[in-house]
Amino acid sequence: MSRPILQENKAEAESAAPYWVEEGSTTDGKARFRAKIGGLHCSLCTGTIEKALGQHPGVGKVSVSLTHEQALVEYDPKAVKPEELLGTLKDMGYTICDPRKARPFEEEEQALVREGRRLLAAIALSLITISLIFQAQGWWSVLVPSVVGLSLLTVAYLILRGSGALATIAGLAALAAIFGAVLLAKVSGFASNWIPLSIAAFAVFVVFGLARHILSMAFQSVRRRILNQHVLLEAGAFAGITGGLIGLAFHPAGYPTAAFFAVSVLIVNYHLFSEWLSLLVKTRSSQAVKRLLDLQPDTARVVRDGQELEVDINDVRMGDMVRVRPGEGVPVDGQVVGGHSAVDQSLVTGEPLPVEKTEGDDVIGGSINTVGTLLIRATAVGEQSFLQQVIRHVEDARALKPGILHLVDRILKVYAPLVLIASALAFVGWLGGSYLLTGHVDLQRAAFAALSVLVMGYPCAVGIAAPLSIVRGAGEAADRGIIMRTGEAFQGFRLVKIIVFDKTGTLTVGKPSVREVVSLGDPDELLSLAAAVEASSEHPLGQAILSHSLDRGLEVPDVDDFQSITGKGVVAQIKGRRILVGRPDFLKESGVDLGQLDDRRAALEDQGRTVILVSREQQLLGLIALGDEVREDAKPGIAAMKRVGLVPILMTGDNERAAKRVAVQLGIEEYHGAVLPGEKAARIRELQRKGRVAMVGDGINDAPALMQADVGIAMGSGTDIAIESADIIIVNSRLESVMVARAISRFSYRKMKQNVVLAFLFNGIGIPAAATGLVYPVWAMVAMAVSVSTIFVNSLWGRPDLFFNAILSVGKRTPVQRHHEHDLPAAV
Repeated sequence: MSRPILQENKAEAESAAPYWVEEGSTTDGKARFRAKIGGLHCSLCTGTIEKALGQHPGVGKVSVSLTHEQALVEYDPKAVKPEELLGTLKDMGYTICDPRKARPFEEEEQALVREGRRLLAAIALSLITISLIFQAQGWWSVLVPSVVGLSLLTVAYLILRGSGALATIAGLAALAAIFGAVLLAKVSGFASNWIPLSIAAFAVFVVFGLARHILSMAFQSVRRRILNQHVLLEAGAFAGITGGLIGLAFHPAGYPTAAFFAVSVLIVNYHLFSEWLSLLVKTRSSQAVKRLLDLQPDTARVVRDGQELEVDINDVRMGDMVRVRPGEGVPVDGQVVGGHSAVDQSLVTGEPLPVEKTEGDDVIGGSINTVGTLLIRATAVGEQSFLQQVIRHVEDARALKPGILHLVDRILKVYAPLVLIASALAFVGWLGGSYLLTGHVDLQRAAFAALSVLVMGYPCAVGIAAPLSIVRGAGEAADRGIIMRTGEAFQGFRLVKIIVFDKTGTLTVGKPSVREVVSLGDPDELLSLAAAVEASSEHPLGQAILSHSLDRGLEVPDVDDFQSITGKGVVAQIKGRRILVGRPDFLKESGVDLGQLDDRRAALEDQGRTVILVSREQQLLGLIALGDEVREDAKPGIAAMKRVGLVPILMTGDNERAAKRVAVQLGIEEYHGAVLPGEKAARIRELQRKGRVAMVGDGINDAPALMQADVGIAMGSGTDIAIESADIIIVNSRLESVMVARAISRFSYRKMKQNVVLAFLFNGIGIPAAATGLVYPVWAMVAMAVSVSTIFVNSLWGRPDLFFNAILSVGKRTPVQRHHEHDLPAAV
């Protein structure tokens, strides 16, 4: 009975938690919070939210990211509360989610299925409407409705196919039968008098029923004096209905009553299509890595007080001992303290072969233990785990705003008012112009012009142009084990000319080992003192010394005081005596005489070894030489960069001789050794005078350089601070992925520019053409549909499978879910 009560209490706690996260603010007297918002479809949505929240007293800066689906709000806590601000967004029709949690896969799938059903209803009504207004007046009038009808049937087929073969056949047969029957009735002239009334009923049902959420959002926006795409859409829809009602009421000769109602049906239904498509693309882009969460088992076998207990994964604590049997998933990040096995990390990091794990090795939650039993100590749980950090970084990867997006946002702020003004001017202009020229008011032409401007000016194409390219690029990168965290990952990386590399953990394996110990006294004492000092250090060299000492069974004494001098070494007090461990220069600056070991140190450094010196109370005790192996993919990766004109530079805190050895081995002409962390950032500033610079690193000492570089690239195996400082994270830690990220950056930015140009071209030509009154509203609707479709097609060009596979996967189980189901034992 305890387990359900525990789950119930946990659910109550979660429901009571606020749907926002407090963030630090740099402005005195101000607070800042972050909230996740659902229902964003294009860049105009971000402007709507920024305006709506900005109208509240006490609200300062509001930043909303479309692809991130999050808002960062600065406010005065004395004047307004987050609950009030988020309540405004709920009133406007947006949904609010907890930003600390990734939205469950099943919940996103249900939303896609629900919107897919809504879209199927819209497609059925659109097909009937097209059939009812069809008029065979030449090949063009036959071709366009046929193409539109086939396109709608194709989308319907793709949506239905995910439900199974029988549902697909039945659904398509029903749609085709309805389409054919209505078209036949129209051609035969049967019930032609009822056509305007039928389409009028469709228009009312679509506007007030099927898409009532859009109407509600438009109403809430108008209430707050905000003009956006929802207002434009409803203005067009109501203009169409009004035009149709004029026809029904006054029966003007030759008046296209049915066509006016048809525009209302088609424009709203096409917005539903663009909403669904945007939701599909955004969902699939993040789920590529979100499904990693499914790798983590729901429970763990924790060993407490000599007993093995199966507990919920959320109840595992730091330091718990967790047993993992053959064939099971590793539930948490940890360090092996007992056992030996090969662990399959392919679904987590992309490593193709199982990795041997023994005592002292780290394991990643979500990996699959293959042959042996492991006992691991939990080192990271909850939000600190590798998988949760990857999920968080993928969410951050969608919060991208390259410079071109800022330009689009500025234009969209005035776009909707300009379109409404243009529509009003077209209407008034045709009313007055026709009267002045002919003495008669041409109401039909004026209505055509106003409605066509509203339809042609629908900003969906402009709003999705840039975000869609970013979402596609971020999703494709995630599939390749790469996380693009910032706008510079897309906009800046393509312009980089120089790439600076750290050595340890970037060009080398990052697992140095002790190769030689030279002692002026007792070598065991030398090692135990060095291990004691390095026990509190996260540096790979320190960990190597500690592991080597423990393997030899040496006793590691307690440290009374510890101080790390970044990039130089460590100072500690052991039994009241001052111990120094670090680089030769560090000890020399501290007054330690190194003369006795100068020759041996130089010889080891000539071999490419990293030399660490140890002293006690100003007396030199000896040295420890460590070595690391060059990564297998380093040489081909560097060669690939040089082939495309990039200049690789090695910059390391290791000694000059070790730097030279690695540089020569990899074909790097320029290298710098013995560089302190602060000096790395300064040297990158100097290199930036020659062109844009990227920095690739993985350690704490790389963080300043990663921040200074135009583009910072962190290996996923690196420390948290290095990852947080980076624009791009290479989750699989493969050097070749740097070039893959560059290719994605170049491709995505090129598509982004193409989409923006296409969108403004369509609207820039279409709105003036519509204002002439010569464009039939239905043709304006077709032109708008073509513009949005062109943006989608261009974004997916070269990878149509991304689109088709995404649609076909809606509502289906993920490969990871099937993998786990396959591994479940049979019921007994």
